[in-house]
Amino acid sequence: MNKIVALIDGSGYAQSVCDHAGWIASRGRASLLLLHVLGRRDSSGDNTDLSGSIGLGARTALLEELAELDGQKARLVNKRGRAILDDAKDRAAEMGATDVSTMLRHGQLTETMEELESDADLIVIGKRGEASHLNMEHLGSNLERVVRSTKKPVLVASRAFAPINKMLIAFDGGKSSMKAVEHIAGSAIFQGLECTLIQVGSENSRSHKQLSGAVATLREAGYTADSKVVAGQPESVIASVVESEGFDLLVMGAYGHSRIRNLIIGSTTTQMIGSCKVPIMLYR
Repeated sequence: MNKIVALIDGSGYAQSVCDHAGWIASRGRASLLLLHVLGRRDSSGDNTDLSGSIGLGARTALLEELAELDGQKARLVNKRGRAILDDAKDRAAEMGATDVSTMLRHGQLTETMEELESDADLIVIGKRGEASHLNMEHLGSNLERVVRSTKKPVLVASRAFAPINKMLIAFDGGKSSMKAVEHIAGSAIFQGLECTLIQVGSENSRSHKQLSGAVATLREAGYTADSKVVAGQPESVIASVVESEGFDLLVMGAYGHSRIRNLIIGSTTTQMIGSCKVPIMLYR
């Protein structure tokens, strides 16, 4: 792994994003880019015309004063953004990251990521952003956009960083889960972690062969790996196993079904991100 991009804002998840990104960068000996994107609401004032029907001279003076206030706000927002990135850089360094850079951009997050992701191997983002309350059930507005739009693996950071020793891989034999297994097998980041593959549902000869092959791939790469097959619904079974058996990281494919189906019944990915209290590594 060569480069990690971590999405930083002023939310309560920012510290956790720094910790997870720093941990990964340290283990993978990768460079780390801390990115803070200022949206239009952050970097510009309210465009409402407050001058009303007052006289021309008074209106001109008022508009000039409003323009100056907008300029002051923009400068303060930029200063705050730089301070957030400076703190994030120090935090990532404490986690062992040695090659850390920062970037402050204006615009839309997804557009910025489209520009930068070609050079990235992994993206790290928090469950919720600055505009979301920490205890709200729904996820941050940018999270799904980023995960759906990028082709790179995404680590969704949990509320707080905790040592990662055991990982659970949700395996269904699909392309994304096979990609996850192959990536983990060839990555230095996960070396030394205990690994369990879980398949939810009934097992047949084909799925048994796929699961056994995935376990063999990980064992050949030096992992202590095992597997289990559990009946039930993935959303509830996986979350229950993560909590009851003390897993520190969940690995799974992202948004495997059509957008129309997701609009009707939701997606396993969204439900898992919302319910699991551990970081989740997503593969497309």
